[in-house]
Parts: sequence; C-alpha cells; structure tokens
Amino acid sequence: MPKTINVRVTTMDAELEFSFNPNTTGKQLFDQVARTIGLREIWYFGLQFMDSKGFQSWLKFDKKVTAQDVKRETPLQFRFRAKFYPEDASDELVQDVTQKLLFLQVKDQILADQVYCPPESAVLLASYAVQAKFGSYNKQAHEAGYLSSHRLLPNRVLEQHKMSKGQWEERVQTWHSEHGSMFKEDAVLEYLKIAQDLEMYGVNYFEIKNRKSTDLWLGVDALGLNIYSKDDKLSPKIGFPWSEIRNISFNDKKFIIKPIDKKAPDFIFYAPRLRVNRGILQLCMGNHELYMRRRKPDTIEVQQMKTQAKEEKLQKKKERDLLEGEKKRRAAIEKEKEEMEREKQDMMLRLMQYEETTRKAERAIIAKEELARQAEDQMKNQEHLAAELAEFSAKIALLEEVKRTKEEEADSWQIKAREVQEDLCRTKEELHAVMTSPTILAPPAPPPPPPAASSSSSSSSSSSDSESDHEEHNEDSSCSAELQQQEVANHWREEEERLTEAEKNQRLQKQLKDLSSELAEARDETKKTANDLLHSENVRAGRDKYKTLRQIRMGNTKQRVDEFEAL
Repeated sequence: MPKTINVRVTTMDAELEFSFNPNTTGKQLFDQVARTIGLREIWYFGLQFMDSKGFQSWLKFDKKVTAQDVKRETPLQFRFRAKFYPEDASDELVQDVTQKLLFLQVKDQILADQVYCPPESAVLLASYAVQAKFGSYNKQAHEAGYLSSHRLLPNRVLEQHKMSKGQWEERVQTWHSEHGSMFKEDAVLEYLKIAQDLEMYGVNYFEIKNRKSTDLWLGVDALGLNIYSKDDKLSPKIGFPWSEIRNISFNDKKFIIKPIDKKAPDFIFYAPRLRVNRGILQLCMGNHELYMRRRKPDTIEVQQMKTQAKEEKLQKKKERDLLEGEKKRRAAIEKEKEEMEREKQDMMLRLMQYEETTRKAERAIIAKEELARQAEDQMKNQEHLAAELAEFSAKIALLEEVKRTKEEEADSWQIKAREVQEDLCRTKEELHAVMTSPTILAPPAPPPPPPAASSSSSSSSSSSDSESDHEEHNEDSSCSAELQQQEVANHWREEEERLTEAEKNQRLQKQLKDLSSELAEARDETKKTANDLLHSENVRAGRDKYKTLRQIRMGNTKQRVDEFEAL
C-alpha cells in the first residue's frame, strides 16, 4: 500500500485533488475539503462515491476512507454534495458559499428533471440563474446570443413548446433584464426561495412496501417522512413530522419507526435491499437532528457565523453603495458628456445648415443680380426696339401718305381716262355718221392716248421671342437509532403554516401568471408528462406543497399509521 493515496473531489463548481494517509477517516477528508473551499456550514454536506457494485453511497465519517467500499481507481473519486436541505434557504443559510453550492446542485436537479418544475417557473428560475452568472443585464455587454452556449431549461419544457432555441433565449433575456441591478448573491437566494416551494425539492425517494405489499414511495426530507403512491411523486398521501418520531431501526429489509405517541402502533415498511434501509436511516438521523436544531436557539458557532455574515453584508452593502454612487456619478458624467456631444453635433448641424443657407442666399443674390442684368438688357433692348418701332412707324406713316397720294393720283387718272373714253366714243359716233354719208369724207381719227397705270406695294411686320429633383456493505443487517426526545411546542411545526413564495410575493405571482399566459400559446398539450398532468390537477384544486403538508398530517399518529397500512 502506498504511503499516500490520491483523491479527486468534485464540488459543484470546482475540482480538487488531495493526497492523504491510509489511516485518514472520512471526517478528516471531509474537513479538509470544507477548509479548502471556506465552508463552515458543513452539516448540510457530505462526500458521495460510487461503490464497487455501482451504487451511489455516502462516505461514513467515523470510518477510514480505505475501509469503505470505494471503487478502486486512481485517484479515488468523490463528489462533494448537499446531503441535507434547509427548510428555508433565505432564513437558514448564512454563508455565500453554502448558498451557491446548494443553488448549483438544485439547478442541476431541475435541468435534469430530477426535480419537477412547471414551465413558467423554469423560465423564471433560468432568468435568476443568468442573473447569478452574468449580473445585471447590459444591452451593450450582453449582445444577442450571449445565452446560446448555456443550458437554460429542462429538455421536457423545450419539447413541450413550439419555440426555437433563439425564442427561448429571447424569453429568458427579457426576464433577465427585468431583474435590474439585483446582485448575484441576491439572485441565488431568489432562485432558492422559488425552488424550495417545488414539491420534489430536497426529497430523497425510496421504493418501499407496506405489510400488504403495496408498492409505495417513501420520501425523506427536512420536514419528516412522507408516503407517496407509486405513480405520484408530487403529492404525498400521508405525512409524519420529525417531531412525532422517537426511534428509527431496521432489521434486514424491515424498517421500524416508533412514534412518540405510545398509543400509536409502530410504523413498519419493507425495502427491497438492505442498503436502502442503511441509506434511509442515515438520512432520517441527519434530517431529524437538523429539524430539532432549527427549533432551538442558535449555537455559539452559528451565532458567530451570523454575526460575521451580518458584518460582512453590512460591509458589502457599504461597498455596493459606494460602487453604486460611483456608477451613478460616472453615469451622470457620461450622460453630461453625451449631452455635450449631442449639443456639439446639434451646433455642427446648425452651422452646416447656416452655411448652406448662406450659400443659397449667395446663389440667390447672384441669381438676382443676373436677373437684374438681364432685366436691364431687356430694358435696353426694349428701348432699342421702341426706337426702331417708332422709326418704322414713321416710315409706315410716310409710306401710307405716299400711298394715299398715289391713290389720289390714280383716282385722278381714272377720271381722266373715263373722260377720254367718253370723248373717243363720241368721236366714233361722229365718224360713223360721216362714213355713212355719201358726200362727205372724213379724215381719220387721231389715235387715243395710252391709258394710265398705277401700282402700290405693302411692307412686312416684325415679331419677338421669349425662354423659361441566438450491495451493499459487509456489515450487520440491523441498526437502531434513538432520536432526541423533548417536549415539542406547537410552534415547532410552524412549517405547516408556511406559504409559498408566490403567495407571499404579489410581484412573483404576477410574473408566473404572465409567463404561463405567454407559454400557453406555444404549448403542445399532447406532449404533457404524467407529472405535468398531476401538477395541473393540483393547481386546479388549489393545492400547493404546504397546503398538502397540512392535509396529510391531519389526525393523530395512530390514524395515519392505520391509513398507511390500509394502502
């Protein structure tokens, strides 16, 4: 055997490697891991390993690591996981590291569908998970597709809705932006406050049978033992709070629970394998111890942790306030700078507009001057034309006068011609008379004078022209554990009066309602699973985790044991 043994421990967000002595106990190895990650709330956690037969087991703290049935490989493999869950994460968990480890584990269980989560809650939880990882949404830093490489929702939810990967990312992004400047640590707590109201949160399920050999589920959680029918892990049928149990023991596959009420019979069930009873016993003892511890005053250690955590939160708050103040100051400066830049741009734009206006005005003046010059030229032309027109008018008048004179002369000549014609006619008549007379010979008449001819001419006129826009151990087959017995005041079962976060928070209630309405349009009703149908029935009946808890604990212990036997 080597002097040291190598071991690899995987937490929810890291992988650690150690070397330890063969005589090291489980507790010593666990403490070394807790110190390394800075964890003080160690009572919720344990080291899980795969045994030689392929079953998941928890490392026993009181035995040597090498004496336990850890699968032999180099290095030895362990998983650091939450073994027990708080009743109220926001009230019990003190350290940020505790909250983060539990958050990551619960998130993995929801994504793997080990814990049923309805679609609307799954989307809202995804947005808080994104807030816890990336911080406040920033449009410049978180560009489209920043969620494309991250698993956001259970496959069941994706398959039940007719939406693309990009549409889902857009939906989660929208709700991420709704969280504003919420800090990452606060987003982790908001996630856990919603997740702890899920019916399967923090429940370890074991297959059991009652004396009638009816197949049932036993659920072990922070509040007690619950009995489920084989086909329904969401709504338990019978419940036994830890405050009613005084002794837990098993003999081979027979498990016996003795109630505090001496009048009630023992609660007996049977497990298929011995190792199941060992696992049940360990979980019952641990959960019972934490249940009782929560109902007592805090220990000195826890008080110190809470005081330290309070101081750290106050310090962080101061730092955050300073940071927020600085951010606001820088934002104001940036805003002022942007305003100045906008004003500068406006002034530049106005200056360009003025320059353009000036250029237009200059062009207008030039055009006006050109028009004036053209007008002046036109005036000169008009004057010249007027002079020419006057000259032509004078010539026309003169020509008209000449014409009139000529016409008068022509008229005069025509009169004279008519007179001559008349004289000629008389002369012809006289000559004819003479010619017809036998005795008188008349001399030939003189030729008539040539007729006068006159002609006139006209002048031509002028014209003008113009111009114009994204199995088992080798150990004893029986064991018994006597649980702490003490008077339990009524307020110790205060979990029965709890309300879900949605009932307490109107804003959350509205968010879930809005999401449900948004997703209803894309939901494929034919792909609903058995858990979906059970959840829908619980919603219609007005049941939730805590209302069901009150119902299954009604009556005394004997009545509930009898009811279990009758199943």
